[in-house]
Amino acid sequence: MSVKVSMSVNGKPVAAEIEERTLLVSFIRETLQLTGTHVGCDTAQCGACTVEMDGRAVKACNMLAMQAEGASIVTIEGVARADGTLHPMQEAFRQNHALQCGFCTPGMVISAIDLVQNTPNPSEEQIREQLDGNFCRCTGYHNIVKAVKAGAEAMRG
Repeated sequence: MSVKVSMSVNGKPVAAEIEERTLLVSFIRETLQLTGTHVGCDTAQCGACTVEMDGRAVKACNMLAMQAEGASIVTIEGVARADGTLHPMQEAFRQNHALQCGFCTPGMVISAIDLVQNTPNPSEEQIREQLDGNFCRCTGYHNIVKAVKAGAEAMRG
């Protein structure tokens, strides 16, 4: 059975007729062709699918697209400015070498932005706790934690 869903994604209204069992991550990647949101585990363990929904980080692989009806979604494609200038958190990841293969990076950046919006000056412990649900198999997290700290500082101004 199909259902119609509508929401805002990266500030733009979107609507589509989808199968009712369509996951939010599939809607984002396949229907909207926004492939920056990754699918890593399909069980909400790795965090590669993390997006912002109504101001909070959520894992898009374990929720149905129709659960986001009327919501405001921000994917990694919607984080940078319209002119292409990186978001301060993205720039901090770049400057602090907080990525290697890049697969986990979109989810890490969204989770880090969520943390800083709620805790403007997070401690290392708070950063590590927030990123606990985001797996990186390349960097060992040291530079990711440094990047979140630097990104938080840049976001505070």
